[in-house]
Amino acid sequence: MNLLQLLPIGLQDGRLQELEPALARILGVRCQVLPRALDPEFAFHGERQQYHSSEILERMRASFGQDAWRLLGVAGVDLYIPILTYVFGEAQLGGPCAVVSYHRLRQQFYGLPADPALERDRLAKEAVHELGHTLGLRHCDDYDCVMAASHTVEWIDLKGLHLCAHCRARALPHTG
Repeated sequence: MNLLQLLPIGLQDGRLQELEPALARILGVRCQVLPRALDPEFAFHGERQQYHSSEILERMRASFGQDAWRLLGVAGVDLYIPILTYVFGEAQLGGPCAVVSYHRLRQQFYGLPADPALERDRLAKEAVHELGHTLGLRHCDDYDCVMAASHTVEWIDLKGLHLCAHCRARALPHTG
């Protein structure tokens, strides 16, 4: 059975312990939270007050275990790529690594009361979405598919947690 390793990126809370069983169930893989964490400070850009997700992905390659199927970094910091104001995550298309951040998935970021269940759902959707990119999947036109593009949290809330039939068929050769 495939092994998905989860890499904490500057985290000290229990989010990975909550995400681990959800991803194992949704993806049908074994999950393992790595005991070491990656300090994201090397990717901080003061002019934006954000962390460059591509730099984090590049550094994550060194943590990719030989027995791992995929490596997912989970961060609590605000991520960006130069052409966008922010990103919820980034992945190596067809590669082994992806990163997601719950920073903008939290209701408090928008001045609203905390909603832990909603935040767990959003994080799981974004994790599955970015892992889908590692399987070579691109954004899907089916708004219920987890591979639908999400430019705001409202779009994340609208989509489902699973792959549509078309995306699932394209991903199956890569999950065995």
